[in-house]
Amino acid sequence: QLKLVESGGGLVQPGGSLRLSCAASGLTLDDDVIGWFRQVPGKEREGVSCISSTGASTSYADSVKGRFTISRDIAKNTVYLQMNRLKTEDTANYYCAVIIGRDSCVMAISRLAAGQYEYWGQGTQVTVSS
Repeated sequence: QLKLVESGGGLVQPGGSLRLSCAASGLTLDDDVIGWFRQVPGKEREGVSCISSTGASTSYADSVKGRFTISRDIAKNTVYLQMNRLKTEDTANYYCAVIIGRDSCVMAISRLAAGQYEYWGQGTQVTVSS
């Protein structure tokens, strides 16, 4: 059974940085895409970023382009989301999720993309506040 565990969330001031991790167990992630999503209570889940197993395909939401960077370490079966120049509007619970057997991030973080993902982590809270 594949399990995803997010970590790295916390409280940070505007302009600060955090690095989120998504560690997978139970399956080697070598033929998949991993997506990061975020959600604020009462609002729709939003796709943030995606990366393919080779790293050749990535995508970012317009709201985070130039500030967030997604990467993965195949040996550690872990995907990272480096978040820089954080804004108060980045405050949310961040989730990672996986689509197995896919090698492209095209349309993988679009509005209705969440339904494509097969496994989800439990989330990690990011709060950006002064």
